[in-house]
Amino acid sequence: MGDTPKNRHGGPQIVVAGAGSVGCFVGGLLARGAYDVTLLLRPRLAEELSRQGLNLTDFNGMDEELSPDMFGLDTEPSCLTQADIILVTVKSGATEEMGRLIRRNAKEDAVVISLQNGVGNAGILKDLLPGRDVRAGMVPFNVVNMGGGRFHRGTSGDILIEKGPKHIARTLSVTDLAFHERASMTPVQWGKLLINLNNALNALSGLTLREQLDSMPWRRLMSDQMAEAIMVLEKAEIEIKPPLGTPIPMRFVPKILRLPSLLFNRVARSMLTIDPRARSSMWEDLELGRPTEIDELQGLIVELAREKGIKAPLNLAVANLIRDAEGRGEGSPGLTPRDIRRIG
Repeated sequence: MGDTPKNRHGGPQIVVAGAGSVGCFVGGLLARGAYDVTLLLRPRLAEELSRQGLNLTDFNGMDEELSPDMFGLDTEPSCLTQADIILVTVKSGATEEMGRLIRRNAKEDAVVISLQNGVGNAGILKDLLPGRDVRAGMVPFNVVNMGGGRFHRGTSGDILIEKGPKHIARTLSVTDLAFHERASMTPVQWGKLLINLNNALNALSGLTLREQLDSMPWRRLMSDQMAEAIMVLEKAEIEIKPPLGTPIPMRFVPKILRLPSLLFNRVARSMLTIDPRARSSMWEDLELGRPTEIDELQGLIVELAREKGIKAPLNLAVANLIRDAEGRGEGSPGLTPRDIRRIG
């Protein structure tokens, strides 16, 4: 398949490399904003979108239909040759492969932006693409594939990317999708990783994010897991900054999670909007039988703890439970906080 549109508007041509839930949502909004966008994706999803187009919805009531002729679809990396901007949205385990494909196919002056979870993917891409404009990025919101070409954004936040020689953030910002640049992305990525530790807990619970956050036992578990991870990062002398643009230092977030529900909800609403239907991407991975990114989240915390000669038993327990669920291939196990603490 190579249905890539011509550049009708004179702006940059954008390829979303490895378009899954986040990639289809971001790429779709950029296409709605009159950019020429090609989604490089798997054949099954390409076939689905070629028939049904994209339906983009979110927590704020957005409901946008994009017909298949509004964006390009491709399953072959040759589409990278025409890209001015490449947004990398593959899972962390596929970063090296995508980096090699970009090196073989893309123009040397194409801007490459990692919109992936974790803290190491941009570094992998930079090593594979020396001398090129490669930037780290951070997507704060979650997107779930609802099926039938519908992708739903369940939480709020603006995308952050590493500052570079061109005004890429200003170029990419369109209605309902804002980009901002930061001189230093790594501390923000570590902050996002701490928030993303809840992805695994949400996947193990089988609850929506709202149901989980409304439960004091789950919030206490989230608090303890994050506090343990913060202790590991402090021991490793890693700088952490909040990823959501709030002035609240990350070390205070575990205490906020333990506030009484009425007070917690008031504070949380000032930091983040969550759709009642929102779930984590890791929950979606388990439900669809896909590999998760647990090694780049709890797995990374556990590895850092080992390097520093300390323990992170709760993060280790959660990582092992996710790996067990992956192995069974039966979706979310529907555990309780007590179940997880018993194992940890």
